[in-house]
Amino acid sequence: MSWRVPLFKIYWDEDDIQGMSKAISSGMNWAVGPEVDALEGEISRFIGSPYCLTFNSGTSALHSALLAHGIGAGDEVIVPSFTFISTANAPIFVGARPVFGDIEEQTFGLDPEDVAERINSRTKAIIPIHYGGCPCRIRELKELAEDHHLILIEDAAESFGADIDGRKVGTFGDSAMLSFCQNKVITTGEGGAVVTYSEELYGRMRMLRSHGRLETSDYFSSGEILDYVALGFNFRMSNLIATLGRSQLKKAETIIAMRRKNAAYLNKMIGAFKEIDLPIPPAGYNHVYQMYTISIDNRDQLMDHIARMGVMTKIYFSPVHMTTFYRDELKYRCHLPVTERVSNRVLTLPMYPHLSQEELNLIVRGIEEFLEVSSRG
Repeated sequence: MSWRVPLFKIYWDEDDIQGMSKAISSGMNWAVGPEVDALEGEISRFIGSPYCLTFNSGTSALHSALLAHGIGAGDEVIVPSFTFISTANAPIFVGARPVFGDIEEQTFGLDPEDVAERINSRTKAIIPIHYGGCPCRIRELKELAEDHHLILIEDAAESFGADIDGRKVGTFGDSAMLSFCQNKVITTGEGGAVVTYSEELYGRMRMLRSHGRLETSDYFSSGEILDYVALGFNFRMSNLIATLGRSQLKKAETIIAMRRKNAAYLNKMIGAFKEIDLPIPPAGYNHVYQMYTISIDNRDQLMDHIARMGVMTKIYFSPVHMTTFYRDELKYRCHLPVTERVSNRVLTLPMYPHLSQEELNLIVRGIEEFLEVSSRG
C-alpha cells in the first residue's frame, strides 16, 4: 500500500550520497577500512563511553556482548517481553534462558520492583530496553544489578542520543547495544554497535566479530599471518556502511531536535483528547522520539480509521512471550499483567524528522475525527 503518511522516512542529504560515492569510487576497503575505526571513535565521543565496536546489526552486537560477558548455558537473563524479539532471542543464542520481567507504565521499561522478584541464583544479567527513544528507569536497575552482582546490558537500539539529566543512555550499564537499522534515529540501513567502559570486553568482542581472529593488522591489506584464538562470527560492519554512519552521525543532534519539535506539536494537539495517553517522559528524562507511541483503549478501531485516510501506524510491541515460538515451542507461561495491558493499548504513529505540517495535521485530524465518531456511539 502507498501511504500518504508512512510510519517513517529516512532522513538523508547530499553529504550521505557524496560520502558513499567517494567510498565506492575508491575501489578499495569496501569490507574493512579506516571509516570503521573513525565511526567507532565518533560514537564513543557522542555517547560518552571510552570503547565502541560496530557490527552488521544490533542483533549481532547484542549476541556478541552476551558472549563477551561470559553468559551461557545454565544462566538466566531478565528481559522485557515488551520489546523487539531480538532482546529475548539473544540469550538463547548463547545457551542461556530469557526470563521475562514486567514493565512500568510511564517509560514502558522494565519495572525494577518486578525485576527484583525474579532474581535468583541462576540470574546472570539484566537487559532492559529504552523504549521508543525514552530512557527507562535505568538508574534503579543499575543499583539493583550492583546489589546482586549482575551484569547490566542496556538495549538502547531505539534511543540513540536520549539522556537522563545529561547522561546519555548507553553509559549506565556494563555495556550497551545500539542499532542503526533503517527506522532508527540515525541509520546505516542495517548496523549496530556496542559501547562499554571495559577494555577487556572490547577486546573479546573485537575477536568475536571477526571469526575469533587476533586483529593485529588489516586482514585484507597485510600479508601477515593472523592467528585465530577463539570461535567467532562474521559480524563486522563494512567500511562502506561506516562511511554512511559517519555522515549520519554529523546530523544526529539536528535529527533529534527535529523529532522533538514534531513530538511537541503532536503532544500539544493530541493532548486535548482525554482518551489518549501521550508519550511524556519523567522529569529529567530526555526523549528522542524514535517512535511516537500513544495509548488508547479502542486502539484497533483508531488504527483502522486513520489507515483509511492513508496514515500508517503500527503496534510496538506485541509481547514476545505470546508469540508462537515462545508460547508453543518454548512453552513459556508468563504472568505479565502490565505488559499485556499496555500492549493492548499502544499505537505508534508516524514519526520522522521531516514530517511536514500537512502530514502532522492529517494525523491529528484523523484522530480527532475518530474520537468524534466514537463519542456519538
